[in-house]
Amino acid sequence: MEQTVLTVLGAAFLTAVMTGVGALPFLFVRRLSDRAVGWSNAAAGGLMLAASHSLIAEGVNLAVVLSLVGVVAGLAAIVVSDRVLDRTGEVDVAELEGAGAAKALLILGIMTAHSFAEGIGVGVSFAGTEGLGTFITTAIAFHNVPEGLAIALVLVPRGTPVWKAGLWAIFTSLPQPLMAVPAYLFVEWFRPFLPVGLGLAAGAMIWMVFSELFPDALETVSHQSAATVLTLAFAVMMAFQMLVLAH
Repeated sequence: MEQTVLTVLGAAFLTAVMTGVGALPFLFVRRLSDRAVGWSNAAAGGLMLAASHSLIAEGVNLAVVLSLVGVVAGLAAIVVSDRVLDRTGEVDVAELEGAGAAKALLILGIMTAHSFAEGIGVGVSFAGTEGLGTFITTAIAFHNVPEGLAIALVLVPRGTPVWKAGLWAIFTSLPQPLMAVPAYLFVEWFRPFLPVGLGLAAGAMIWMVFSELFPDALETVSHQSAATVLTLAFAVMMAFQMLVLAH
């Protein structure tokens, strides 16, 4: 049992570290124009929409009602959080200040909440059939790379250093190792929370795309090019998910 718990913890920690890999492409980009910033916002939106689609589909396969309850709960949580941040005034996060920091904080919060569900998924999978835990861990690890890219697409163009964006991306996935071991040890207790958690993260992401990311993109690029980049990012993410997660 002890060796298996360490295995689950190590596997879930690996999935968290892989999120930071998504920031690496920005090591080769020295400066982003205003147009590139707009396209980055649109691309991040497309990646998040595809991730939301995957989360809802997975949640519905587990429990339709609980998954939809999670979507509504996620919407309510992000709306309340946004209003609280508006009333708070100036915030400072990831070397950002003002409105940019508030948007970054919302996205980091959404992705962190999303990781709780993924951590439960890792733990539950190791309590299942032989080999399932390894497959789910590998799938989530590769799936976390474009999610880390989505985070970097929001942080780096707003002034966050690449290395710090990578660390923030890893930070958002730390709930995965934190939740994986309890979920493995108490699998039957955690299992019902999985569809709710998946739906919650999806609902918050969808709101973020249409309330913040896409409107930001339209400030510097045309609606045609923004919509094109968003759709292409969505398609690439969906293709990646089908390639990596197919079984």
